[in-house]
Amino acid sequence: MSDIIITGARQHNLKNVDVRIPRHSLTVVTGLSGSGKSSLAFDTLYAEGQRRYVESLSAYARQFLDQMQKPEVDHIEGLSPAISIEQRTSGGNPRSIVATVTEIHDYLRLLYGSIGHAHCPRCGKPVQRQSAEQIVDHLLAQPAGTRLVVLAPLVRGRKGRHEEVFESIRRQGFVRVRVNGEMLALEDVPRLDKNKKHTIEAVVDRLVAGEDVRRRLTDSVELALKQSEGLILVQSMPPEGEAREELFSEKNACPDCAISFEELKPRSFSFNNPFGACPTCAGLGAQLIFDEDLVVPDKTLSLADGAIHAWRHGGFRMVVYYKHLLKAVAAAYEIDMDTPYNELPESFRQVLLHGSGDEPVTLRFWMRGAWRKTEKPFEGVLPSLARRYSESEFDEVREKLRRYMSRQICPECHGVRLRAEARACTVADRSIVEVMAMTVKQSLAFFETLALTPTDAAAVGEVLKEIRRRLQFLNDVGLDYLTLDRESSTLSGGEMQRIRLATQIGSGLVGVLYVLDEPTIGLHPRDNERLIAMLRQLQQRGNTVLIVEHDEEMIRSADYIVDMGPGAGREGGEVVYQGELAGLLACERSQTAAYLSGRTRIEVPATRVKPGKARLKITGASENNLKNIDVEIPLGCLVCVTGVSGSGKSTLVSDILKRHLFRHFYDSKERPGAFKKITGIEQLDKVIEIDQSPIGRTPRSNPVTYTGAFTPIRELFAATPAAKVRGYGSGRFSFNVKGGRCEVCKGDGVRRLEMHFLPDIYVPCEQCNGLRYNKETLSVRYGGKTIAEVLDMTVNDALDFFAPLPKIANKLRTLSEVGLGYVRLGQPSTTLSGGEAQRIKLS
Repeated sequence: MSDIIITGARQHNLKNVDVRIPRHSLTVVTGLSGSGKSSLAFDTLYAEGQRRYVESLSAYARQFLDQMQKPEVDHIEGLSPAISIEQRTSGGNPRSIVATVTEIHDYLRLLYGSIGHAHCPRCGKPVQRQSAEQIVDHLLAQPAGTRLVVLAPLVRGRKGRHEEVFESIRRQGFVRVRVNGEMLALEDVPRLDKNKKHTIEAVVDRLVAGEDVRRRLTDSVELALKQSEGLILVQSMPPEGEAREELFSEKNACPDCAISFEELKPRSFSFNNPFGACPTCAGLGAQLIFDEDLVVPDKTLSLADGAIHAWRHGGFRMVVYYKHLLKAVAAAYEIDMDTPYNELPESFRQVLLHGSGDEPVTLRFWMRGAWRKTEKPFEGVLPSLARRYSESEFDEVREKLRRYMSRQICPECHGVRLRAEARACTVADRSIVEVMAMTVKQSLAFFETLALTPTDAAAVGEVLKEIRRRLQFLNDVGLDYLTLDRESSTLSGGEMQRIRLATQIGSGLVGVLYVLDEPTIGLHPRDNERLIAMLRQLQQRGNTVLIVEHDEEMIRSADYIVDMGPGAGREGGEVVYQGELAGLLACERSQTAAYLSGRTRIEVPATRVKPGKARLKITGASENNLKNIDVEIPLGCLVCVTGVSGSGKSTLVSDILKRHLFRHFYDSKERPGAFKKITGIEQLDKVIEIDQSPIGRTPRSNPVTYTGAFTPIRELFAATPAAKVRGYGSGRFSFNVKGGRCEVCKGDGVRRLEMHFLPDIYVPCEQCNGLRYNKETLSVRYGGKTIAEVLDMTVNDALDFFAPLPKIANKLRTLSEVGLGYVRLGQPSTTLSGGEAQRIKLS
């Protein structure tokens, strides 16, 4: 079949439409926002294609997959398995970065785990092999009387019951084992959970260090190395001091620093694996740390005036104690308590914040009616707060202390997430950290010119080929400026969509229906041509590409166009035109054609608002690629920040200005990007961010709940005589609260019938007929309308209905003014398009 034929599509606002889309073509679905484009492309075609594919799998496989609801459509012929590439951000997972989303990181781990050259993380010298004799010499160099436990690592962080491992060492004569850190006799080992990761070590020997046990220790070390293929773990317990564990390796050891580590494998370069992740930050690259700027917010205050803000709050005794403690520390270092904090010597500020280390400080302070004197190291303000935070069992105390914490780069790995051993491994004198910090363009140049020995080239030839392919695809979709270690949560919706597009092109699939949502959003016109070429490449492989789009260049490049309309919401949902571009331009009914043909234009304003003197001034912005720039933003104007992709727009506006304003107004924990100062903030009252995130993720969220109009509507119904007689409050008219809602469907209006291995079926609730409320609540009317009938009104209808009530009408009027007069008040936010959701936020 050469076409995809849709018959009788009625999803959302679609009016029983019939559509024919040529297979193996590049088709654009266009039209007004809210006209039904997404309902046709995503909620009908993609949903049905995905549903059919999932149902073709076995019942066992289906239980692990999300199964989509069957769309409201009579029939679809010629449909292929469908893949959706939506225009949305990736969420807030801090472990997701560009390299992991594109799977480039997996291939980098294979590369470094296969041919990487290990170096000592301390001195940087290449590591060497280490003999059993050298390991014994190191162990016997410890104080006499140190108790040693020699362990042979057998399983390290692997799932399974591992019964064969226990049986093997039992046959070899071992009697004790350590499982997940617990010493056990072999006969006492419990049955392990096969779905959890376990670490198992055989206890080879237990002895006390001394020259008289050299021979025995040598035999035990050799046996442990043989059992664990070159690894040995030794637990040392000296007569004085703390017990410690050391890992020794026959293969990776530094003779100068006397340290060794296990052989580096692909998992050693994964920050999502405990064997590769930085132990301090667990692979996140950042920690919530007590921040000097939050602990000492006003640095012009002196210690006497309360510069240490975090020590001014708490119980009376605690505040008095800290006041005397500060006086004692200042006296010990001969510091005047009335000196402003920003004029204190840097050396004293370091002691004050971080403590005196091992150096004792003579502290003399008044306590319990007498002068007391003690000599001990001063803990420091920040360590003291950290200790209180970790030791407190009360959420209230921890919440108060959290106000002084911010997300900061990990001091151990400096934000690169990996262990020191992985950071020190190189290929062509470049570590994986250095490669990840490169832009796509730089890393592509590095791998294109990478010269390897014939042996290494044979080992990783296919891996290198895949890395180059994926980098080239990212380069081709205009993302050459992104660094591989850039967090996905910092990417715009357009950037994230193009990353997914590059990943799909790299997968090489054929015979698939790809559905894309406005891929040109956020893309500079300079890069449009490259994007269209990539979509053509996807189509020419034998795939069908369906794009929801408004961009003129993309529409003109399409093989086939489906124009939805003629209006939006209830006034849309029809196919105004389907066919090639020439026919569309002649279509009098199409608003899209009116603009494409030039019959209708967006007029440039004859006059513009002249900027006044009020301005925000950013000085010395130097985050990411910004080169110490100064920027003035006039207030009271519509200001546009533009430039090619990767020029620094988001860094300036989001990373620096927005984060600084959020910290100033709302005590946000996000640290702003690098800048010297921002002036003019005193002229602002508040700051609001309107981004591309959805307004709600459940059907219970809708336009009136988001804008706050639902509260006065419920209060209005509660004020009616019928409601007062029955004693109903405003909560009675909420479908989220027990009492007024239908308890059969819990206020959803639909009931879900679980079909187990088939998609669940949603049917209107037979008790309330989809109205969400019980009969008693629906008996209350205002102006002849029930609360359910009001929620079913469009914004424009409701605006006329509530015109005499400014408290409600004003909120609805803004929705109408941003072009959402057709949206129903109770329309679930999950059915709104991205453009509709963003305009609701604007209102």
